Amino acid sequence: MFCGQLISSEVTPRSLRDSVGYVLAQMDELKLSHLPVMDGEKYLGLIAEDDLQDSGTETLLEELQDYFIHSSVQVNDYFLVAVKVAHVMQIDIVPVMNEKKEMEGVIRQDSLFRELAHLTGAEEYGSMVVVEMDQKDYSVGDINRLVESNDAIITQLNTWFDKASHTLTVVLRINKEEISDIVASFQRHEYTVRYYLGEELFRNELQSNLDHLMNYLNI
Repeated sequence: MFCGQLISSEVTPRSLRDSVGYVLAQMDELKLSHLPVMDGEKYLGLIAEDDLQDSGTETLLEELQDYFIHSSVQVNDYFLVAVKVAHVMQIDIVPVMNEKKEMEGVIRQDSLFRELAHLTGAEEYGSMVVVEMDQKDYSVGDINRLVESNDAIITQLNTWFDKASHTLTVVLRINKEEISDIVASFQRHEYTVRYYLGEELFRNELQSNLDHLMNYLNI
């Protein structure tokens, strides 16, 4: 998904002649902390709610140009570029520019979250396993063979390196719900399983004893 495909029609730019009070009311209505500002057809930057709240309600935006945030993406950028910009700049909308450096519109943060959910397979059938290891022990082939040996396949794989602990975290999306065998396989191969989400067929002894007791009481 490209940035130009995620532009919101709900957010319209503000003018330099708009007052702080008016723009704050617009932010409240749209549930946003930033809005784009334009001078005619020229995009000037984003204004943040925090900077508006430090000014009088009658102050015009043209007096606050030193506070404008100059961040944007291109229409043909992949949406992850907008995710990075939003994260680094701590903004909840990202302006989208065309080849002529004209603003086409903005992408809202909730649209970026929705696309991230699609990318990571969060809405798909299956389960999730999070394993941790030393970076030198990371092998996509070994991890894939382990999962496939349990009659499953990896549908998504994401990694990140923790500089503090010098460990690599691997997040796997797997195409089946019951993953007791997969979790056990990772543990047997000395991977540290930090988290998993899926159905468990194994029942512990306490649950089994409770079932027997309930069956006895129903006789």
